[in-house]
Amino acid sequence: MRVVFLGTAEFGVPALHALVRAGHPVVAAISQPDRPAGRGRSVRPTPIHAAAVELGLRHIQTDDVNTLDLMDALGQAEIGVVAAFGQKIGSGVLAALPRGCVNLHGSLLPKYRGAAPIQWAVINGDETTGVTVFQLNERWDAGPIWSQRETEIRETETADELHDRLAELAAALIVDTLRDIESGTVRPRAQDPALASRAPKLSKADGTVDWSQAARRVARRIHGLWSWPAAACLFASRSGKQERVLLVRAEVADEVGAPTPDRPPGAFCTDLTLQTGAGRVRLLEVQPAGGKRMAFADFANGRRIAPPDRLLPAQ
Repeated sequence: MRVVFLGTAEFGVPALHALVRAGHPVVAAISQPDRPAGRGRSVRPTPIHAAAVELGLRHIQTDDVNTLDLMDALGQAEIGVVAAFGQKIGSGVLAALPRGCVNLHGSLLPKYRGAAPIQWAVINGDETTGVTVFQLNERWDAGPIWSQRETEIRETETADELHDRLAELAAALIVDTLRDIESGTVRPRAQDPALASRAPKLSKADGTVDWSQAARRVARRIHGLWSWPAAACLFASRSGKQERVLLVRAEVADEVGAPTPDRPPGAFCTDLTLQTGAGRVRLLEVQPAGGKRMAFADFANGRRIAPPDRLLPAQ
């Protein structure tokens, strides 16, 4: 089928490549405008823009896809494929395509409708998640489902790592789904709204860890927040110095030990695990403020961490 691809972020890049490899003519790739990024705030192409250039595809940038000249932008496309586009697609665009638009979503809908399904699945301690291809309509992530594919969430997997795995899973799924749609061998099924849950966009204010929670919840929150907004703490040494540090990866050391007055939640134990409200976690990777990711063992050795050092909420 002739496809118009609508996406901006990295999640859609494997899918765009997969569509081209599968032989679907991509009439255009549409994304949001390039924006400043990084410390130097230089303008960088969006991931989909960069992929379109690499693949030799026509690329269109817009702040609002609904204001484009649709005959020019959509050409002879039969269907739109949407992945992490970041804009509301209105009825005019949907009606202009003979088969409308299908959307790639990083959860098993109707669970986790919203902007951050991957992060919330990790934060909430889900054992499995997946990707969904659904027919786009004007309700948010609520259209009928064409296909889904499931995968487990690994014990110390960060949201970034899960994102990349799901993006590859979605790429394979969209190729299979377009084949089935074109052949007429499948029909979409309605979502059950009673099973719907929300996955709102995370903000910098969400980058906190409550050490009074159980060890497993603490570890999953650390993983779910990486790399945005990241779990930020203040390393408070026994000398009185404080240093901001981002937590990347952790594992559960035990799930039964309770805090004490001498070892409150967030305090380092003699084996350099961290006390939580129920059990202890062992940090595996951290990133000091202004520094690079490193093994926690190297961070601890450089600062000679020992009780009563602790981690405090970042200010």
